[in-house]
Amino acid sequence: MTKSIFTCGDINGIGPEIVIKTLNKFPPNRNRKIIFICPRNIFEESISLVKPKFDYTISKSFTDSWEKDKLFVLDIGRVKKSIGKATISSGKTSYKAILKACEIAGTNFEYSIITAPISKTAFVKAKINFPGHTELFADYFNSKNFAMMFVSNKMKAALATIHIPLKMVANSINITMLREKFDIIIESLKNDFNIKYPKIGLLGLNPHAGEEGNIGIEEEKIIKPALNKFSHHVFGPFVPDAYFGNQTYKKYDCTIGIYHDQVLIPFKLMNFNNGVNFTAGLPIARTSPDHGTAFDIAWKGIADSGSMIEAFKYAQFIQKNRRIHR
Repeated sequence: MTKSIFTCGDINGIGPEIVIKTLNKFPPNRNRKIIFICPRNIFEESISLVKPKFDYTISKSFTDSWEKDKLFVLDIGRVKKSIGKATISSGKTSYKAILKACEIAGTNFEYSIITAPISKTAFVKAKINFPGHTELFADYFNSKNFAMMFVSNKMKAALATIHIPLKMVANSINITMLREKFDIIIESLKNDFNIKYPKIGLLGLNPHAGEEGNIGIEEEKIIKPALNKFSHHVFGPFVPDAYFGNQTYKKYDCTIGIYHDQVLIPFKLMNFNNGVNFTAGLPIARTSPDHGTAFDIAWKGIADSGSMIEAFKYAQFIQKNRRIHR
């Protein structure tokens, strides 16, 4: 049996809608226990927008025993929605749902967590001091070595640095930090994705990957030395534009980018409606769609649930692999 928790994300966006659409495709059954953490009024408005193809039960308190073929909706309190807007209340609600999911999953690590998109602006308005899901989960589970990954059938990617301004990237990397990222990504590819001997392509930071120190020194002083202990798994640093232009990424099980958009732009070009965000290094499997709240189409019933569906499927896949490797 698999056990999964969905969070509502920002209730003013498409999160609740794409969760319902995903559950319609993969409804709860006797082999699939599913919890949806969401304000009751938002859930009820969501199923008036998208007709559910499953039975459900709603409660303000969680119990691990309920009819296995029903969705368990954990009501976290009534909230007013403001369609298409980042608000204090939407930030607090999405944060509350995440914390409750962590609390439940953290008791025995049997549940995976699939998170609907949050608004970082709403987090700021609500004075919640996390730039995104990844950092929040790492903090909650006290995971010191973690990595943001993006996965699909076409490509797997990971980031050395995450949500920081570009001007801070060069000063944020060092040999120890990169080696810690390599370690956790290699471990994840082996245990979470069942790749016995992973090969990873590492991108350079500077144009032309520094061109032997003529366009920046980070490749020579930091990135190449960091690779010394990983010669069987990590290769590079590669010139980013040529790496993708020549489709070199297809030769590797995963690509590591030094900064956020370096791999996110090509990844989303290839996988915008079916890519998945995954946090490596957590004690639970946590996935999410690789897109945002889509405030512009919120509550219209037209949101594409493809990425959320893939997030659920990858959460199941990772759970299964972790059981094999325990």
